[in-house]
Amino acid sequence: MSSKLKVAGWVALGAVAGALTTMQLQANARSSLSPLPLDEMQQLAAVFGLVKAEYVEQVDEKKLINDAIGGMVSGLDPHSQFFDKKTFKEFREGTSGKFVGVGIEIGMEDGLVKIVSPIEGSPAFRAGLKSGDLISRIDDTAVRGLSIDQAVKKMRGDPATKVSLTIYRKAENRTFPITIVREEIKIQSVRGKVMEPGYAWLRVSQFQDRTIEDFARKLEEIYKQEPHLKGLVLDLRNDPGGLLEGAVALSAAFLPKGVEVVSTNGQIAESKASYKADPDDYRRRGGDDPLKRLPAALKTVPMVVLVNEGSASASEIVAGALQDHKRATVMGAQTFGKGSVQTVRQLGPETALKITTARYYTPAGRSIQAKGIVPDVMLDETAEGNVFAALRMREADLEKHLNNGPEDNEARQKAREEARAKLEAEYAKRAEPPKPLPEFGSAEDFPLVQALNKLKGQPVVASKAALERKAEAKTTE
Repeated sequence: MSSKLKVAGWVALGAVAGALTTMQLQANARSSLSPLPLDEMQQLAAVFGLVKAEYVEQVDEKKLINDAIGGMVSGLDPHSQFFDKKTFKEFREGTSGKFVGVGIEIGMEDGLVKIVSPIEGSPAFRAGLKSGDLISRIDDTAVRGLSIDQAVKKMRGDPATKVSLTIYRKAENRTFPITIVREEIKIQSVRGKVMEPGYAWLRVSQFQDRTIEDFARKLEEIYKQEPHLKGLVLDLRNDPGGLLEGAVALSAAFLPKGVEVVSTNGQIAESKASYKADPDDYRRRGGDDPLKRLPAALKTVPMVVLVNEGSASASEIVAGALQDHKRATVMGAQTFGKGSVQTVRQLGPETALKITTARYYTPAGRSIQAKGIVPDVMLDETAEGNVFAALRMREADLEKHLNNGPEDNEARQKAREEARAKLEAEYAKRAEPPKPLPEFGSAEDFPLVQALNKLKGQPVVASKAALERKAEAKTTE
């Protein structure tokens, strides 16, 4: 190493070591860690110096360090993440239930963005956009070829800014442009309705800051319309999870007070905990119990919980708790299997570290991680069978996921490839793409129909091709 490069390397070592030492001092308040490995730190400093001195273009030092931190964390598991200014802002928006955009719930159809539902009162709602409308362009960008996340980012922005959308309305066979002014949107994470006399459907699409308040309000509306409820379907399909306290509160709404909802176990003392159906375990500090005004009948109303491969984390906690306490029949497909706890440690005003600190266990001691919740009754997506289930990823399919006992990754990958090939061959014969699944909560929603049949004591059409990954018992760490 030249003298100049050696100096650059040791300056870099000082900067990097300073940043890492700050992080280590914070971590030492919680646990005992070994000293920083000097040889590896020197290597990191040498690489930093080489990149600064010899890379084809000048590189921003802060970006290099942020990238190094990001690489360190991403090598742990799929859910640990370093948040820079931009990603931390997006993360906080996701958990707050608020964002700046046009106000639509979306999906994909034929490569275009499909409006599932405009959020009531939003700019899109006021502009007259309808369920089923397709978005073909966002400003000057064609939607076809974009992922759903890319499309979402293009529609979001700063308050009072404009976005132009090109809409294709199939029902009227016409295409038209529309310009919408972005504003702050409050996400509706809870929907529900009385499906028929005596039976209701309640859907939770994500666990956010306002979810439990919205849940309590929606249940009050349902009971006002149907005071003598005979059965309730709690729909957690495609619910990716969110705040742990929301999962505990939702479970507590249906369980006897004081029973365990979920436990956690990890390396540090604060990660070893048991959460119960008690206001002290889900109520915000100094806040009221959002569930106290709910009718007592909610504790005993017959229930079905609907889940699928997209039900993850907090929604798996709810399904597992209600299943273990025999409070509800769980129906659908085996869940995603995200059984790990992420803790967010703020590093600065605009940066943070989301790090996996524990695993989740159901009240019976079953680990959710990479296994998920196996329904009591397995259901297909449609009356004809599964359409997209074979293509959906689960936790066990993600690289670097936390293991949960012996796994046969090769066999699982082979089974997925065979299922995918079979599905593609079937639709190749039909010379048409698979039809999108009916909207959740609609009269054509096959799993929901089966759930209602179960509650009414009528025959249920169970899945004929149910593959399970067995859950494993709790272990001490």
